[in-house]
Amino acid sequence: MDTVAVIGAGMVGSTTAQRIAERELADVILVDIVEGMPQGKALDLRQAAPILGYDVDVVGTNDYADIEEASLVIITAGVPRKPGMSREELVSVNSGIVRDVCEKIAEHAPDALVMVVTNPLDVMVYAANQYLGFGRHRVFGMGGELDAARFAYFVAERVGCSYSDVSAMVVGGHGAKMVPLPRYTTVRGIPLSRLLDSKDIEELVRRTIEGGAEIVSLLKTGSAYYAPSAAITHMAEAIIMDRGSVVCSSVMLDGEYGVKGSCTGVPVVLGACGIEEIIELELEDEELSKVQEAAAEVVRLSASV
Repeated sequence: MDTVAVIGAGMVGSTTAQRIAERELADVILVDIVEGMPQGKALDLRQAAPILGYDVDVVGTNDYADIEEASLVIITAGVPRKPGMSREELVSVNSGIVRDVCEKIAEHAPDALVMVVTNPLDVMVYAANQYLGFGRHRVFGMGGELDAARFAYFVAERVGCSYSDVSAMVVGGHGAKMVPLPRYTTVRGIPLSRLLDSKDIEELVRRTIEGGAEIVSLLKTGSAYYAPSAAITHMAEAIIMDRGSVVCSSVMLDGEYGVKGSCTGVPVVLGACGIEEIIELELEDEELSKVQEAAAEVVRLSASV
């Protein structure tokens, strides 16, 4: 059975470990610097196994040497953006954390694929590519898949259809620079423009862009973890089961979409080897410009990485 290492045992990391275990996708190594926390959460997850009927191993540890068998490493470690903290300050703090994690990955799991979840996501994907040097097919980010899920949910809610009927597409940055694409979003193959008027679509696009912030404002303390962990697990399954799934992922671009040497979200084919293909959509000038702006922002914020 495959082994997946989840770095960071906070809410996103531990919920991801739970989802992977419950779906019996792989054995899980949960890593955190806080002594006792990953061990306690792993023990709790193992004790749930007899009730839920899953039969995988879940281990908590503070020692990166334990990830040596991992074929996939998921980085969720990092601090959330706090009131008054600039994006540049968040980049400085979390790039240091990601750098340390990447050094440990390179030492103990040099053949693993690496999925980055730490925010600001696209900048951290860029940083991880620089720190690891594994090649862009092996180091990528989760963000776009979560954004597409949020867009799909809002569409289904407005149309009144099953969530599974909606296929949504979001490119660009994971945050204010994201670009939801109504033209590439369908309900059971029916173009969204046939079902909703432009005002409704504009409102759904706006709410998608603000999706994470809306949850933060409701929670007051903390941020989303159920949907992020679901998106991570969906991508992990595509890798472990070698599905060749089309997902939205933050990747290092090398000329695609007119972007070279920066990371942003685009549709890709994801399988056992990681990013197997980058799909280039035909974008309108305004859409393409927004994608390129998102990539340029990553370069600007990465200046201190």
